Amino acid sequence: MADFVASYGWWILGLLLLGLELLLPGVYFLFFGIGALLIGTNAFLFPSLGWQSELLGFIVVSVLAALVGHRWYGQRSESSGAGQINKRTDRLIGRTATLSEAIVNGRGRVSIEDGWWSVAGPDLPAGARVEIVGARGSVLDVRSADQPVS
Repeated sequence: MADFVASYGWWILGLLLLGLELLLPGVYFLFFGIGALLIGTNAFLFPSLGWQSELLGFIVVSVLAALVGHRWYGQRSESSGAGQINKRTDRLIGRTATLSEAIVNGRGRVSIEDGWWSVAGPDLPAGARVEIVGARGSVLDVRSADQPVS
């Protein structure tokens, strides 16, 4: 009976740790919660294990889960393009747009999607098609889309 209560204790601890992960995301409570749930299941299936082996198993499983999780999430964040979130202008490079305000003295404006952007480039009339070739801060560098690439 005591072993049955011990497995419930691990399950309760695991659920509490998973709940903490929801309240405090990014703190790795998820992996300790997974470790506690696995050890609780192990304690239920193998009641002859002592608390020392359960505690050691919890430490090992939690550390392994944290390492695997860190590796998994680290690879996903690099490949998902999350680093581009603060570089909105970089995703516009290569697109074409129509000037909403003429480029005069090297400055003009263009409307892309639902935003207005300042542009820098050769003087062109409003309505001219431009290609975005670069960005400096929030100013897009453009060239005439009708001009051949040199």
